[in-house]
Amino acid sequence: MAAGEGNGAAAEAGPESDLHVPFILEERQREEEPLKKVLSQKLKEQCSCSPTRAKALLFDSIPILKWLPRYQIKDWIIGDMMSGVIVGILLVPQSIAYSLLAGQDPIYGLYTSFFSSIIYALLGTSRHISVGIFGVLCLLVGQVVDRELAVAGYLTDLPSNMTSLENSTAPYCDRSCYAIIVGATVTFTAGVYQVLMGLLQVGFVSVFLSDSLLSGFATGASLTILTSQLKYLLGLKLPRAQGWGSLIKTWISLLTNLGQTNICDLITSLICLLVLIPTKELNDRFKSKLKAPIPFELFVVIIATLASHFGQFQEKYGSGVAGAIPTGFMPPQLPDWSLIPNVAVDAFSIAIVGFAITVSLSEMFAKKHGYVVDPNQEMYAIGFCNIFPSFFRCFTTSAALTKTLVKESTGCQTQVSGLITALVLLLVLLVIAPLFYSLQKCVLAVIIVVNLRGALRKFRDVPQMWRTNRVDATIWLVTMATSALVNTELGLLVGVLVSAFSVLGRTQRAQAFKLGQAGDYEIFEDLASYKGLHTHPGVAVFRYEAPIYYANQTLFKKSLYRNVGLDPVKEKARRKKLEKQNKQKTLEDGVKQDHEASTNMFLSQGPAFHTLIIDCSAVLFLDTAGVGALKEVHKDYKELGVRLLLAQCNTSVIDSLRRAGYYDHKTGSPENIFHTISDAVRYSQSLLSQNGDCDTFC
Repeated sequence: MAAGEGNGAAAEAGPESDLHVPFILEERQREEEPLKKVLSQKLKEQCSCSPTRAKALLFDSIPILKWLPRYQIKDWIIGDMMSGVIVGILLVPQSIAYSLLAGQDPIYGLYTSFFSSIIYALLGTSRHISVGIFGVLCLLVGQVVDRELAVAGYLTDLPSNMTSLENSTAPYCDRSCYAIIVGATVTFTAGVYQVLMGLLQVGFVSVFLSDSLLSGFATGASLTILTSQLKYLLGLKLPRAQGWGSLIKTWISLLTNLGQTNICDLITSLICLLVLIPTKELNDRFKSKLKAPIPFELFVVIIATLASHFGQFQEKYGSGVAGAIPTGFMPPQLPDWSLIPNVAVDAFSIAIVGFAITVSLSEMFAKKHGYVVDPNQEMYAIGFCNIFPSFFRCFTTSAALTKTLVKESTGCQTQVSGLITALVLLLVLLVIAPLFYSLQKCVLAVIIVVNLRGALRKFRDVPQMWRTNRVDATIWLVTMATSALVNTELGLLVGVLVSAFSVLGRTQRAQAFKLGQAGDYEIFEDLASYKGLHTHPGVAVFRYEAPIYYANQTLFKKSLYRNVGLDPVKEKARRKKLEKQNKQKTLEDGVKQDHEASTNMFLSQGPAFHTLIIDCSAVLFLDTAGVGALKEVHKDYKELGVRLLLAQCNTSVIDSLRRAGYYDHKTGSPENIFHTISDAVRYSQSLLSQNGDCDTFC
């Protein structure tokens, strides 16, 4: 209720009465507009067309048109150029490596990073994030690709230019070609989902994916990624495990085939690990002193490629290499429409994960640097980063934390850095890519494994997380374990369900207190938690710290009865039983006495309080079941001679009570609802004093 003129906090009803008159707020009259009129206005606003609105819509849809004309060349260009070049250099080995994880040839990873950098620079609202290849999404895409390859009849352990002819349902296309068709179709479908969600303005869904859920999902997926790369580290040619429990299946397959380890690949992997892990740690430790991280990954890739080429590791030792990487761009190609029904569910989970990661990083860096991002525009941006590149044989993208941190630390100011990154990748695509022909796959696997360090370090934070909040720690553990041990997509779904049930569980186990007052102050707190609180004779004050709705209305009543020490249902049953026993005893003894007087005397021991006040300050809302529970409590206590008063209700609760007929506001709400607990206490005491019953309780 809005504030208005009051009649005083302790006004007297008249000279002959000491009844306390509570403070009353005069409500403003609010006229609700008809639904038809509201919808008409909304449609008119959305469908109206004018030059000003068209310009605003264009600028909102393509944010670069807003900030590029105001670009401060002298202040920003050096930082953007430096960060763009460095991220571009780092992306070269990572793009090639993560192509392996997505089940694609190396060139497609470079395509993906190139196109996504340009499109996000045009459409994104974040100044700092780097959009491109992300390990978890590559894993999800790779799982779909391997599954569809198996369904189509391709054997995953055959060379890329061979197929299994038995049971093949794929078009006339080699394994590599069909793999990118599947990957591009998944990417296109995920992008369509994201754009549709942007059109429906459902960017708010990101708030339902908590930090603990996303962290647990990323860690579980990282364990799966780590396991999937071990076969490359050992030089084993094993098909990727499919279905639930793929991590366990992969470990069993690795241990079974351990004797077939390629010694050349194993030695190369160990050397690269011994070089990259310490150097990456040095980069992390001295990042505040270094103007830019040293690109050790690129150095390792160059040296390993030269060693493999001149040492003829493929010819002499059978090491797996990246193979021919063409230059330039291939002509655009439509997705395989017939595959969309097969990958629609997978694409939806990929779309949600990609959007959630992008929005989380965007908002984190926007908050840090003092600007605002639009979640719905981010949905559009990441959606088009998937739709348009899918025609050029790219796979799914999102923001990547590591590269975003590199951009920020090297002076990035705007998405001009993304355009410069695209130029670096373009140079590689047109000139340098074929030089990586002899690069061993085990080196690419090492790069992936080393980049998982951040996610795997989350295990060290579990004890602290458990001490801080056990609910969040449980969500993290369940999501991580399900993602790793059962299924990656299922892990995300289970995490969402556990999060939802944890919120529901918190309302099921809401805190309930019997309150006492601190001196003469307007402070009422839990009697069990604070010393020096006092209660008022004949008055019980109760607080319930949760909404009252269908799922917890029974628990609300149980908590109330337990805390105030009086269950009206049991008390009425007890009274009926005692009355029946007393009547039977009177008849048996033949005592000639007034039965009604006998019963009244026997039941004269009433409840320990005459007024029950419920503090509703923590009750956010009521539904029909919640109002019904309050009506039931009011009725049951009234039959025992106990008055029920509500205090500190918010306007939503008051409206719910009014609409459900809990009280008639025209006849005077002070009889039921009070703005403060003290007001309710004074009213109950003055009412009792006026009725002459004070000797019993005061």
